[in-house]
Amino acid sequence: MKFTQTDFGNKKEILKFPDHYVAVAVTMDDAGVVANSDGKKIIPAGTIIGGNGSSALANPGTKVNVQNDADAEGVLFNDVDVTYGPHAGAMIIHGFINVAKLPTAPDPAAVTALKGRITFLK
Repeated sequence: MKFTQTDFGNKKEILKFPDHYVAVAVTMDDAGVVANSDGKKIIPAGTIIGGNGSSALANPGTKVNVQNDADAEGVLFNDVDVTYGPHAGAMIIHGFINVAKLPTAPDPAAVTALKGRITFLK
């Protein structure tokens, strides 16, 4: 098995209040992730994610993927490299997220799905 360590430099801070959040461990799926110009499949911090029809919160071990819709369950805390297959990450399930730092604006359906647990602030 080939393992390479990738250093992304400074951590991108997506939290509005970094001392107030709850995150859970998840496994990011590599299906559908397109490689960048360097050949790496990186899912950026701040991506809205979910269990794709099967709740990752109710069913630990469920792989999560990009889910910027009504099935959203959380926000990806750090960049995750899935170049060599599914990889561990952290999903924020409670906190205050800085919308300006997200790679893609949250869909209104995702905002509704996350309401009460995650607040998006400008």
